[in-house]
Amino acid sequence: MIVLPAALPPAIFLMGPTASGKTNVAVELAQRFPVEIISVDSALVFRDMNIGTAKPDASILSKAPHQLIDIIDPTEAYSAAAFRHDASGLMAEITGRGKIPLLVGGTMLYFKALRDGLSKLPQANPVIRAALDAEIALHGIQYLHKQLALVDAETAARLSPNDSQRIQRAMEIYRITGHPMSTLIESKSLSIVENEAAGRNSDEGTLPYQVTAIALIPSDRAQLHARIATRFKTMVSLGLPDELRALRNKYSLLPDMTSMRCVGYRQAWQYLEGEINHDELIENGIVATRQLAKRQLTWLRSTLIDIELDCLDAELVAKVCDALSLRFFTKIT
Repeated sequence: MIVLPAALPPAIFLMGPTASGKTNVAVELAQRFPVEIISVDSALVFRDMNIGTAKPDASILSKAPHQLIDIIDPTEAYSAAAFRHDASGLMAEITGRGKIPLLVGGTMLYFKALRDGLSKLPQANPVIRAALDAEIALHGIQYLHKQLALVDAETAARLSPNDSQRIQRAMEIYRITGHPMSTLIESKSLSIVENEAAGRNSDEGTLPYQVTAIALIPSDRAQLHARIATRFKTMVSLGLPDELRALRNKYSLLPDMTSMRCVGYRQAWQYLEGEINHDELIENGIVATRQLAKRQLTWLRSTLIDIELDCLDAELVAKVCDALSLRFFTKIT
């Protein structure tokens, strides 16, 4: 029998960069511990986007169901505030069933929003936004990205030079407040919301759980890059462009939608439009995924971590289980 400690209920955060093996570890944990999985992934929320998101297949989900997967159409948007609202409710339900919430994914902003809470963002300023629109029209979004780097290097480094929505929002916040968004986040006077389309903000405080944060960090970045390359090539061979073609036939998609800015789909869109060839699709997709992993690792370095393990370790699952057993569980014979 397993006895849980008193005080705050436990929760587990399983974090890591893309291709670090988070899903495999989570599935194994679900077989061995009284946990229920909540996905912390801004791409897995979209229905019908399966190949390019490396979404767990039906056999995996039958063994270890994941919540917050396939909850919106690709034409819709989802925010960190919406995630916090949804995940908090699910965590309460899981705890009420006598289980432990196991939150698994690579969207570090969602983890931060859940753990630290969100403050209200400054309202959009029509004058500033119009000025930014004019600058983008005249010089292009990459110019604005360079300007952002001059005033907020940390945020600029985290964003793709082509991520027009978030670059514009970060620069708008700087011009409204006079402070870099990264500084405001650090001081907890402001938290980023990736996309405000859901229209929800929260003043809620920190998460009322005893959190164990586990980070899967590669001991050899080159090996992680090799995994990324293999995985993206597999996605293409499984029909990523065909999946996107089917999505465009089913939904009224535009390239600047949140779903279509996901790594892999952005490159597949360019391929279908004839802007890049097949080899460039693979090359660009691998590069973009490596950049994503780098951003995720940067976030993890500034995150409170309780247990750090090498995602390349052949005994990874056993070590995660041992660490959790020692930290949270006492076996009664």
